[in-house]
Amino acid sequence: QVTCIEVVEAYVERIKEVNPLINAVVKDRFEEALQEARQVDKLLSEGPGNDCLEEKFPLLGVPITVKEAFSLYGMPNTSGLVNRRNVIATSDATVVSRLKQAGAIPLGVTNCSELCMWYESSNRVYGRTNNPYDLQRIVGGSSGGEGSVLAAACSVIGVGSDIGGSIRMPAFFNGVFGHKPTTGVVPNDGQFPNAHGVRTSYLCTGPMCRYAEDLEPVLRVMAGPGVSKLKLNEKVSLEKIKFHCMDHDGGSIFVSPVDKEILQAQKKVVEHLESDLGVRVQRVAIHKMKYSFQIWSAMMSSKDSEGQEAERFTDLLGDHGKPVWPLWELMKWLVGMSSHTLPAIALGLTEKLVNLNLSGKAKLVSMGKSLQEEMEALLGPDGVLLYPSHPTIAPKHHSPICMPFNFAYTAIFNVLGLPVTQCPLGLGSEGLPLGIQLVAAAYNDHLTLAVARYLEKAFGGWVLPGEV
Repeated sequence: QVTCIEVVEAYVERIKEVNPLINAVVKDRFEEALQEARQVDKLLSEGPGNDCLEEKFPLLGVPITVKEAFSLYGMPNTSGLVNRRNVIATSDATVVSRLKQAGAIPLGVTNCSELCMWYESSNRVYGRTNNPYDLQRIVGGSSGGEGSVLAAACSVIGVGSDIGGSIRMPAFFNGVFGHKPTTGVVPNDGQFPNAHGVRTSYLCTGPMCRYAEDLEPVLRVMAGPGVSKLKLNEKVSLEKIKFHCMDHDGGSIFVSPVDKEILQAQKKVVEHLESDLGVRVQRVAIHKMKYSFQIWSAMMSSKDSEGQEAERFTDLLGDHGKPVWPLWELMKWLVGMSSHTLPAIALGLTEKLVNLNLSGKAKLVSMGKSLQEEMEALLGPDGVLLYPSHPTIAPKHHSPICMPFNFAYTAIFNVLGLPVTQCPLGLGSEGLPLGIQLVAAAYNDHLTLAVARYLEKAFGGWVLPGEV
C-alpha cells in the first residue's frame, strides 16, 4: 500500500521532530537509508514474486535503529567513552549484518550508558536521553536510546544487549517489548565492550519492538542457524502453561520495595489469566531471590571454567590505555574535571570491594548455581514465571544513584541463563509505563513470546506518548 521510500521518509521526519527532545539517536544515516529504500522499491517493481522475496528478505525495507555499542559500518562505536569518541565502525556486528541481509534499513545509532554498565543512559560523549512519556524521567540502560526511540515511534525494531537487564529495563521504562533470549544462541560479536571469561555466559543480544508479534521474526534473523534451539516453531497452548507468580524478591536490603501500582498491574495479569484461560496461577516464594544482587555481582566477577579472571571494569574504562584509578577520578569528578560519569566511577570503586571477601563470594556463586537448578526444576518444559521488571516505575533523572542496585530484578536472570520477555501493561496514574517480566526455562523462549502476544491483546501493549 505504501512504498519503502514513504515509510523511511516518515520515520526520518519523526526522528527529526522528536529527537531534539529525547536525544535518543546520537548519529543518523538518513541519506544512506533513503538510498537503500529506493533500491528496495526498485527491487519490488522489477524483481520476482513477493513470496520469493519474503523468504529471502523477511525484513525487507523495515526501518531499524541500533544501540551505539554495536558496530554499524560508518557509524561511531564509542559506548559513551570519551577516549573512544573518534572510533568509527569499519564493519557490522554479526546481528546487524544479519538484519541488513534480511532487508532491514538502519536509520542510525542510539545512546547508551557509559560502557553499558548503568541503568541511566547518559555519558560524556552524547549527554542524556529522556523518556518520551516524561522528559524528566530516565529511559533505563544500557539500551536506553533504543527504548526511547521505539516508544516515541521513531523506529520499528531495536537492537539491544543485556547483561544485567539492559534490554528489559529500557523496554519497561518506555513501555515497549524486549526479549533477552536464552544465553548463547544469538551472537554477541561486534559490540563494545564485549563479554570475556565467565561473562560470555551472561551477555545476551536481543530484539526490542513496539509490537509483540515483531519479536519472533526479528529473533529468528538475529539467531541465524542457532534459532532451532529456541523451539519457535512449536505451537503453544496457553491453557497448558503452568503459570507461577512472585510479587517481589523477598525484601532485599539493597533494593527498593515494589511500587503498589506495579503489584496491582501484576495482580490484574494473574486475575486475567485465571478467568480467561481457566488456569491456576501458583504463587511461589523463592528464598534465594532475596540475594539477587549479591549473586549477580559475585558471579559476574568469578573465574571461568579455565580459571580466567573476569575483565576489570577499570581496565575497560581505560580502553587499552592505562587502567583508571576510581578514587582519583572521583576527586576529579568533584571539581568537574573527570571525563567519566559518576556511576562508572562508583562501579570501579565497588568492583574492588567485591573481591575483598573471597570466601563470601564463593558461597554466593554456589548459591547462584543452586538457584539455577531450583528455577529450572520449578519451570520445567511448560512453566512461565511472572515477576516484576523493576521495583519502581521510570525514576527521575539522577535518582538511580540513590538506589544503585534496583536492577537486581532483571540482572538475576542473566546469571541464571533464562529467557525473559519484558511485556508492557499500559500506563499508571502518572502516565508512565507499567510492565512485567515473563520468564521460562532455558530454550523455552517460545513460551514467553506467546504469553507476551496474549497479554498485548489483553492489556493494549505499547501506548503512543501523549495520547492519554
